[in-house]
Amino acid sequence: MRRIGLLSDTHGYLDDRIHSFLKDCDEIWHAGDIGNAETAQILSDLKPFIAVSGNIDSPVFHKSYPLIQRFSCEETDVLMIHIGGYPGHYTPVARKELVASTPKLFISGHSHILKVIYDQKFQLLHINPGAAGIQGFHLIRTLVRFTIDKSVIKDLEVIELGRKGIIKM
Repeated sequence: MRRIGLLSDTHGYLDDRIHSFLKDCDEIWHAGDIGNAETAQILSDLKPFIAVSGNIDSPVFHKSYPLIQRFSCEETDVLMIHIGGYPGHYTPVARKELVASTPKLFISGHSHILKVIYDQKFQLLHINPGAAGIQGFHLIRTLVRFTIDKSVIKDLEVIELGRKGIIKM
């Protein structure tokens, strides 16, 4: 059983409380637009870290954090792409990956909009954790925690970090 902390679109900003929200997680996943090497280092120092590069991330990131990550967690096949869309509105890159080999869990970021949707067509769970940073048009900063137990995804929690312009202490 693995407890996952999932965030996206930090754009180089990490709320101090993120550490406490991620302390009980086994792994941290980042769905792109990390923002800078310092942010990636802080997160990777906390827990094992899996991430994809986003459209604002330097091409230097692509070596450590590719544009597409395909991996297994427990017995669950995971696909993560920063600009991937969502059920019924996948990007061409995401659609190609999904059609070639459908994962059980598809993660994307980019939109800054929190979404958790079960895709009936592909029989997968889609999660976009929204945006944890302060850049962008979103109003509420969010991240997600969940558990993967073999092939079961459960105990999903949405964590609101507050309005993007208000930093709570």
